[in-house]
Amino acid sequence: MESLLPVLQRHPGMSVLVWALMFRVAHRLLQNLPVPKAVAVDDFRSWKWRNLSVSMVHSLLTGTWAVTCVIISPELATNIHSFYTAPAYMLICISSGYFVQDAGDIILTGHARGSWEFLIHHVLVLWCFLYSLYSHLYVAGAVVALFVEVNSVTLHLRLMLKLALQQSSPLYQINKFLNLFTYIVFRLSAQFYLTYYIVQNYSWMDKGGYFLVTMTLMNTMILIYFYRLLRADFFPRSRAHMKQNGTHNNVKKFLTE
Repeated sequence: MESLLPVLQRHPGMSVLVWALMFRVAHRLLQNLPVPKAVAVDDFRSWKWRNLSVSMVHSLLTGTWAVTCVIISPELATNIHSFYTAPAYMLICISSGYFVQDAGDIILTGHARGSWEFLIHHVLVLWCFLYSLYSHLYVAGAVVALFVEVNSVTLHLRLMLKLALQQSSPLYQINKFLNLFTYIVFRLSAQFYLTYYIVQNYSWMDKGGYFLVTMTLMNTMILIYFYRLLRADFFPRSRAHMKQNGTHNNVKKFLTE
């Protein structure tokens, strides 16, 4: 992997596009897998299932990779500004490719209006990741940020079970507690650690103002989503309201909770 680093650093944009294409190929291949009946009968559910399937692949890959990078090279967690390794740099290339592919999938399939929160998230992430790839700064910070993908595994599984109308299944009940645990340990902790680092070192950091604003926006988004998650899984509304949310006309709103 060390031998690939000079090539990736000379052509970071091309590397991202290659990985975007690879995730698009994965999207095509995953379409051949069977889907639950509740998903197959609805166009939006079918698209969302395919989209989440690719997202699950990305989360399994990058979440594991990010944690492994930090275990092997602990300095990634302390020298966020300038330290990085070849595997860490490649990880950011791969993850950036996924976000490019996913944004394209959302826009080109006509789901931009209903998925605007995801698009804003992707734009914020891509700006930071691409800056890291071109400047070779904050690569370690991007790796720490990808700890959130450990939580994304349980988040994606949660949404896929909802798409399949399996909210009452034992797997959903187990996953909701795992999801809460990973949300706090990997998503909230990683975000707040990065925010703390930026605040503590703001006076000398390159582009410190931009990164602080970006982290503030991201923190606001994840706290809002955390509130929605707690409300939906641990403080549910009336059964009649849940049935209404499960109808075809309200499926998009249903899946945001």
